[in-house]
Amino acid sequence: MSASSGENRKPNVLVVDDEHAVADSLAWILNLTGFNCCSVYSGSEAINHVVVNPIDILVSDVVMDGMSGIEAAIEICKLLPNCKVLLMSGNIRTGDMLKDAHEQGHDFDILAKPVPPSEIIDRLKAMSGLELKP
Repeated sequence: MSASSGENRKPNVLVVDDEHAVADSLAWILNLTGFNCCSVYSGSEAINHVVVNPIDILVSDVVMDGMSGIEAAIEICKLLPNCKVLLMSGNIRTGDMLKDAHEQGHDFDILAKPVPPSEIIDRLKAMSGLELKP
């Protein structure tokens, strides 16, 4: 069974950010908005999470210690080819990292930090293609 099966269920979203308060706050807001969301704090944690708990959408910071959000997104997309990805970054190095991902065949949506939660919610609603009712 894929993460995207089921017509009336909430989309499963994973938020990844090495700043715990950012990840946890965004996950809390998304849960209140009608998503089924949880948070982890590194790229490797994200990969371990999706192996057991498939997701529909990954929301990740790009620049983190260890594995970047882009590296984690590429690995997660190998495991879950239908997973959609939304990246967030306030770091200038992101452009080069996105170019490398593009050269590997991956095009990810990205938002510049700081991102208002309403903008993330609107983007995720569009990505999920579902009418969400909290």
